[in-house]
Amino acid sequence: MSTQDDFTLTAGDAEATVSPRNGGRITSLRVGGVELLRQGERYGCFPMAPWCGRIRDGRFRDGGTLHRMPLNAPPHAIHGTARDHAWRTARREQDEAVITLDLTDPWPYPSRLTQVVALTEESLTLTLAIETYESSFPAQLGWHPWFNRTLEGPLGGGEGARIEFEPAWQEERGEDHLPTGNRLEKPLPGPWDDCFGMPRGVDVAVVWPERLELRVTSPEKWVVVYDEQDAAVCVEPQTGPPNGLNTASRLVTPLEPLEATTTWRWRAL
Repeated sequence: MSTQDDFTLTAGDAEATVSPRNGGRITSLRVGGVELLRQGERYGCFPMAPWCGRIRDGRFRDGGTLHRMPLNAPPHAIHGTARDHAWRTARREQDEAVITLDLTDPWPYPSRLTQVVALTEESLTLTLAIETYESSFPAQLGWHPWFNRTLEGPLGGGEGARIEFEPAWQEERGEDHLPTGNRLEKPLPGPWDDCFGMPRGVDVAVVWPERLELRVTSPEKWVVVYDEQDAAVCVEPQTGPPNGLNTASRLVTPLEPLEATTTWRWRAL
């Protein structure tokens, strides 16, 4: 088997399929035979690295140096480059795996990404790290899952998923979908394609009423919530807001890698 082949982790009645060749994406998460992640054109859950969300005009500065990233969501660059490359499996067990990616062009800094995927009967934990042995650079890490709006199979039917959370603030969104720099202490009602601050850590529940609750948690303080589509909802924990390479980036150095983690825990209702 190639180190880029897809594989499935199992724990009890939970199954998570990982696709190294497809950007390190979790392509499927099934619990009791029920698929929680959307399938089709926009599907699964992919790691966002070395930035999250949009970069204004695809440009960011590192000191006096201006870098330009490809405009894959014109006029902006979106969601990093990690999802565009084939990763490799470094270690694989029944319920846990480690995959890696050496970042190359168009990202200007030699660096390595490592993602650990760990499955239990009631949770999935993802841990993502970026490290360098050369120049320091700004970076962000996060995940972009597509959760099914409605469930099929034994838990199927009924009301679609709703999102429950209590953010400390909402980043005001401009017409270009980027934060303006203002914070709204009273978040606006959805639907959302917005970034929220949760200084005590991300804690968001995706609830399929009378069926299942999936709680997304993370020590990180930022989360983007997207629920403007009928087919799916997204809850995206990340280390900074959209355009964060220009406004709130974290510095990766040879002595200090950047690491982020998130856990999805589910229970029947």
